[in-house]
Amino acid sequence: MLLKDNDVVLFQGDSITDTKRSREDPDSMGNGYAMMTASLFSAFHPDKNVKFINRGISGNRAKDLKARWDEDCMKLNPTIVSILIGINDCWRRYDRNDPTPVEEFEQNYRSILEKLKGSSVRKIIMCEPFVLPYPEDRRKWREDLDPKINSVRDLAREYNALLLPLDGIFNSAAAYKPPEFWAADGVHPTLAGHALIAKVWLEIIKCL
Repeated sequence: MLLKDNDVVLFQGDSITDTKRSREDPDSMGNGYAMMTASLFSAFHPDKNVKFINRGISGNRAKDLKARWDEDCMKLNPTIVSILIGINDCWRRYDRNDPTPVEEFEQNYRSILEKLKGSSVRKIIMCEPFVLPYPEDRRKWREDLDPKINSVRDLAREYNALLLPLDGIFNSAAAYKPPEFWAADGVHPTLAGHALIAKVWLEIIKCL
């Protein structure tokens, strides 16, 4: 199993990670997969002393993580960093005509990974951004999101990170239940969708 006593696990990302966590409470885990993952891990391994932190912020893109990385990552001295970012780098192209070129996305992502070199971080977990084909207009997002997913995969190989292939996992799950069962708007997971992320996250660290 990847997690050890006294590990500090940091979840970073956008609204999918944020899930209305309290800004007044630094220990707040929100209402989504980060909270579910921490709770399930503690239930399965009550003997382990592991601290979980959520610093996801709704609406963030990779450039926003870069801007706040020192404050919301490096100063926290995590040993495990889990990152889920990228869907807003895609979405803003379609709702605000504010695209993020894939080269810029990769450059911003790489900058935060570079800062983890030589730090307290023992392992990085990189989660693919994902979209489901619901509503129908989400299908055209693939032209923008797929290259960014490929960038995440390439960076995971380069930085020896664990890769959580969420786009494939969610779209595979949508073969059994309708896409909106997992994400009501194709992006933000339902409770079942958050539970799916928590399940595969715990599997990849060999907790389950």
